[in-house]
Amino acid sequence: MPCLFPSDGHIYSELPASVRSERGLPREPGLVLCSPDCPSGEAVAALCHQQPGLTSLDLSGCSELADGAVLAVSRGLRHLRRLSLRKLQRLTDAGCSALGGLCELQSLDLAECCLVRGRELAQSLGSVCAAPPPLASLSLAYCSSLKDASVLSLIPGLDPRLRVLDLSSCVALTNQTLQAICTYLTRLSVLRLAWCKELGDWGLLGLGEPIQAPSQEPQPHEELEYRASSPKDPSPQPQGPSLLMLQALQELDLTACSKLTDASLTKVLQFPQLRQLSLSLLPALTDKALVAVAKGCPSLERLALSHCSLLSDQGWAQAASSWPRLQHLNLSSCSQLTEQTLDSVGQACRQLRMVDVAMCPGISIASVRRFQAQLPEVICIQSRFVGGADLTLTL
Repeated sequence: MPCLFPSDGHIYSELPASVRSERGLPREPGLVLCSPDCPSGEAVAALCHQQPGLTSLDLSGCSELADGAVLAVSRGLRHLRRLSLRKLQRLTDAGCSALGGLCELQSLDLAECCLVRGRELAQSLGSVCAAPPPLASLSLAYCSSLKDASVLSLIPGLDPRLRVLDLSSCVALTNQTLQAICTYLTRLSVLRLAWCKELGDWGLLGLGEPIQAPSQEPQPHEELEYRASSPKDPSPQPQGPSLLMLQALQELDLTACSKLTDASLTKVLQFPQLRQLSLSLLPALTDKALVAVAKGCPSLERLALSHCSLLSDQGWAQAASSWPRLQHLNLSSCSQLTEQTLDSVGQACRQLRMVDVAMCPGISIASVRRFQAQLPEVICIQSRFVGGADLTLTL
């Protein structure tokens, strides 16, 4: 990607300011090198030597880069505030150990660095600096090698002012990691845990998970009710480091955390400031949780509930009126919903701009068209294969 070399000696990406903003890139001196012609480690080292004033560097997808490049960045760019190493497939824990030298780092993206296990990262964030870097955003999404042990050692060392944490598709993480997050990172505004399939009700509730006899195998939707049947805990309530500790949350993604049920969701999804929520691909989610979320999260602007096959028109009749600010709604593959849900949503959610009811067999093309007429402000309705047709209405 071509770059400009202004008179002040800094490097700026030629991306328009609006695009940089959408991608989370800063307006201050920075460089984006995510292009097909990836630089070598030697080129990165030369760049760092020539431009020590860089505060933002994006090396996403530079497949030739490995640990040596990160070492060069750490030594040469002491004032770096934002660093993206996304999709560096050769980066290992050894490279992460060099990140401790970046004492001003505010944003770190290590998503899709599949060899990173987190062991050295936990030690490095504070090994050189007098205090941990003032990280406000950390992404370890799709780092499939991450385990609880390394994340548990990492979290207490993070700046407690961390705002954004993305652990999506870190499939081995369990309730222990979630409870550590709720203990130490209580100022989070964005928490993404999509596809963390080992997370369960007890983790969200902040409870220690009881040991279960091998012979007793409850079904997923009965799991919490069964474990709660002990006289010592007849009705589990949130306590200890539960999800309720994160009252600053504005975005929460629990997509495909398939062990979660109404038993925890009805009790912990109480976030007045929450604007974006995804509970898609939760097979045990029912109307009971939907209504509880409506009462507990009245400020939602984006809601994803795709593939929640137990949701019904009755649930939406009760829930819709709680979401007057809703703008984006995904109900694709919710097999029980009919045009009654569209009616409920259309009457209550007047700010809607995008609706997805694709693969909803109970919703007809005619009802989609009526909905569009009822809410002319809606600019896109995804309705693929609704009523046997493939239809997308876009204004």
